[in-house]
Amino acid sequence: KGYNSARIVGDVGNAVQLSVGYCVVHLFSKPDLIGFQQYMVNFFHLMAKYKQLGLISSVMSFFDAVTHLIGNVEVYKIDMGIEMKKNKELCRVAEQTQSTYLMHHIIVTRMHVHFYFREYILVVGLAEEYRIIHMGENKGTKRILDWVVVFFGGISALCLARDTKKEKWRKIGEESVKTMKQLLGHSTWNFENKLYLLQAELNYTNKRDDMARLLYQAAIESANNHSLFHEEALAHELYGAHLVETNMIVEGIGHLRSSVEKYAAWGAMKKANAVLDLIELVNQPIYLWKCK
Repeated sequence: KGYNSARIVGDVGNAVQLSVGYCVVHLFSKPDLIGFQQYMVNFFHLMAKYKQLGLISSVMSFFDAVTHLIGNVEVYKIDMGIEMKKNKELCRVAEQTQSTYLMHHIIVTRMHVHFYFREYILVVGLAEEYRIIHMGENKGTKRILDWVVVFFGGISALCLARDTKKEKWRKIGEESVKTMKQLLGHSTWNFENKLYLLQAELNYTNKRDDMARLLYQAAIESANNHSLFHEEALAHELYGAHLVETNMIVEGIGHLRSSVEKYAAWGAMKKANAVLDLIELVNQPIYLWKCK
């Protein structure tokens, strides 16, 4: 509504700012990735004649993340009226222009993609980059996407803790649980399921499997109750992986298949297919489930 109003009155700068804000929120909450991708295609067409390149580049970083999850890279062949860039190219732009704003969005969107494709060592590296770029005069400032680093970074660290037995990763996971408890005070709707999932992963790491399973189930129920079915998909996936890794194969496959259905409903077909590939590995040596 605000975006359309700004366009109608000719306030292009505000329209672009509002569009970036829309992308920030909807990458992590919108239940229709394909519709979101089309929104951004329309945005690029409309903004092609304006010189808001820094902000348009931020939207490109969100577009790149969504396209990775959907898997329809052919969309880049569409003439959108501007030179489209993927995240590697956008990184060079951010470095050349010294744009912390753009780099902030690039790191968050890259973290999002690497996390969903279980590339956890890359996620924790990006989480550290995020912390570094926000040190200095703005240190301590709270940002709307800080929770991404807490949640994705925390779960990734806990998976790495189980895989490597290194205490530093478990400590990062523990700190993420503490921070998520604080965030829960601001919004139960947004953060309850995330806290349950972090706690489940921490209990699993600490070999408290019975408690972990209760918390995985609570995360699934909370995400479902709050209509966050992409996060319900994630909870099913992590619970399924836990069950397979603890030799509850049939139950684990059931949750993994539930995650495939939820990811497909979200529009993340490439991610859904990646989980199907995991299911194919169930009869392979258990180490194949470990973190990348």
